[in-house]
Amino acid sequence: MTEIDDPIPFKPNDYAQEIPAWGSEDYTDRIKRLHTTARDLPLKPGVYLMKDHRGVVLYVGKATKLRDRVSSYFLPSTDLGPRKNKMLDEIHTFEVFKTDTAWEALLAENRLIKDIKPRFNAAQKDDRTYPYLVITNNEDYPRVFVSRNPTGIKADGSKDKRLSNASILGPFTSPGALRTAIDALQSVFKFRTCSLDIEEGDPKNKFFRPCLLASIGKCTAPCNESISKELYREDISRFLRFFKTKRSTMIRELEKEMSEASAKMDFEQAAVLRDQVTALRKIDNRASTADQWQPEAEISYIDPIKGCQSLARALDITTQIRCVEGFDIAHLQGGETVASKVCFIDGRPFKQEYRRFRIKSFTNLPGGRANDDFQSMREVISRRYRDAGAGQELYPDVILIDGGIGQLHAAMDAFEQLEVKPPMVISLAKKEELIYRTDTDEPLRLGRNNPGLRLLQQVRDESHRFAQHYHHVLRRKRTLGE
Repeated sequence: MTEIDDPIPFKPNDYAQEIPAWGSEDYTDRIKRLHTTARDLPLKPGVYLMKDHRGVVLYVGKATKLRDRVSSYFLPSTDLGPRKNKMLDEIHTFEVFKTDTAWEALLAENRLIKDIKPRFNAAQKDDRTYPYLVITNNEDYPRVFVSRNPTGIKADGSKDKRLSNASILGPFTSPGALRTAIDALQSVFKFRTCSLDIEEGDPKNKFFRPCLLASIGKCTAPCNESISKELYREDISRFLRFFKTKRSTMIRELEKEMSEASAKMDFEQAAVLRDQVTALRKIDNRASTADQWQPEAEISYIDPIKGCQSLARALDITTQIRCVEGFDIAHLQGGETVASKVCFIDGRPFKQEYRRFRIKSFTNLPGGRANDDFQSMREVISRRYRDAGAGQELYPDVILIDGGIGQLHAAMDAFEQLEVKPPMVISLAKKEELIYRTDTDEPLRLGRNNPGLRLLQQVRDESHRFAQHYHHVLRRKRTLGE
């Protein structure tokens, strides 16, 4: 169980009167009310969520200035186009979340659209992600390239060896600016961007003909050992330091060259330099993998086959583990309790079988409590495995509950009410990573690098992420939508 805390200080309803019931106001009065509320929004960047009378999110958008952008929807002269104009007939209220910068709003919008999939958002519903910059570290001559898959995990479960121990920066919000910046920086740091596997001392190197990048001064040609490994790595180190620190010196030099080119009437070169300066400034519009804006791209999975085999041995399961399902409970400051179910097939996520559950079995509890984690677990287990318990479908090979012995007992209470029992139910406690089972009172402790434990951790972490999709977006800012 995880609680999402730290409510945001601003919500539009703080400025509005009581919202009329749906249908009690005509179209003109409703649009006027929404516009008045929007004019009280701050002139800050952020994201906004348009909702219908049931609270279902219809549309997610970003704004450099929330007041101007949101209020523009409700002006008489506004034309949103044939598709989005229909949305105005359904908007009953909206909610906004401030961000520190406009590029954070861009990332937040992307994250929310992927998670909620609002009906009126046409773009960003696919699995495309913002790109990352990768600098390899396990090669004699590191290469630099852009990737949208920072873990390197391929569809077949294998891993791109270039991504092992690589330096990964991003995600970057402007793919075009990132590629332009790399092109400009290659003239300075002369790193390679090719796909060659180059080993120092390989006899073939001395006869290898470098590509045109060496001829135009954008690469030091390590492919034929025109530069030593030590000197090349020094260039890479400087390149990394450039990305991780301020770029003011290089930008000033480029601006000086741009002014000189303009003074010489060389406007074509001045335009090229101008674009490079713009791109270098834009590469600051990036986040860190620690911010978890794109967790679906950044979660790194172990060797799936080893994980399943190791887990089977640890749990004394004689058959092959094919399917593992994991559950987590999350609530927002004691209310709005939800549960998540994730599914891993052969050690890899199978997102078609991910599910979220809004807990319905209680509203008000004794002592003023608004949530009961054990009752929530009983409810979600009963709802998910009703058919399996009646013999109408198969159970997964392993069911993982996020939590300790208490959460496990709560799940087993639900299974006791079912006719057919599951083959294996376990729980994983967070602090000491102990595995609790139903067949023994002693928890199982596996080594931290044990592939079976790491598989369980990934299932647990994925169910945790999926239960708190807004939490990962808004970084502990309170919200929940349909």
